[in-house]
Amino acid sequence: MSLTTVPLRPARTARLGRLVRADRLAAVGAVLLLLIVVSALAAPWLAPFPADGTTATHATESLLPPGGTHLMGTDQVGRDVFSRLLYGGRTSLFIAVVVLALAAVVGVTLGVVAGYTGGVVRDAIMRVTDVFLAFPALLLSLALAVVLQPSVRTAIIAIAATWWPWYTRLTASIAASIRSRGYIDAARCLGVPPFRVMLRHVLPNSLTPVLVQLSLDAGGVILTAATLSYLGLGAQEPTSEWGLMVEQGQALFTTNWWVVTFPGLAILVTAFCFNVLGEGLRGALDPRRGLS
Repeated sequence: MSLTTVPLRPARTARLGRLVRADRLAAVGAVLLLLIVVSALAAPWLAPFPADGTTATHATESLLPPGGTHLMGTDQVGRDVFSRLLYGGRTSLFIAVVVLALAAVVGVTLGVVAGYTGGVVRDAIMRVTDVFLAFPALLLSLALAVVLQPSVRTAIIAIAATWWPWYTRLTASIAASIRSRGYIDAARCLGVPPFRVMLRHVLPNSLTPVLVQLSLDAGGVILTAATLSYLGLGAQEPTSEWGLMVEQGQALFTTNWWVVTFPGLAILVTAFCFNVLGEGLRGALDPRRGLS
């Protein structure tokens, strides 16, 4: 038996393709999510009024309804809502990517160490993890954000600080199961150092559930970031961010519905797409749910 990481089997790859074709909802979610990501990345070229995504104001064009040159209308200071929506997507997706990257790096590293080493090291790591998990994630994020200066950086730090324990607990349980397998015992018998065993064998074989969890958590991170911005603890003017746009337009919902409706829909659709994509990946990567 080779001591290298077991590659993805052709059968699993074929099952992945069949499940993607069978799960229409996940496929639609993936396509919509791709469009959202591409639109956000290409905002400087797609936005009809790029300056409206930052500091520009047009007092004489305030609260124009959707139509004409303003596809989604304008806000209180005359900025094009569609342009701000595209730039807001850049901010919201940036927060999600950075938060999940930080949470995964910290959580997976601690989880692999805890699960593989066991004993006192595992107990110490898991007790610290339990302390963070004892508090609701949103409540702890709010508490951390209040202490810091409101900004996108604050939102990232506050959310990441509450998200890593979930990956630690998930990875620790997987690593504890992997360490008792035959190829791990063989590596230890050959004198492979523990650090290399964790890096070359335990970590790669722990990543599949983590990838699924990342896709499921992305929508939650976007919602949490929008909540912080809505409460004035996240992104600040003139930054475009979906939660901030909702906060700015909430008082106008009954008279100028477009100011709050479009960013609200952007949050809803993006979170939905991440969730259905995560469920699709879970089904595709779980061998017990493969199609015959």
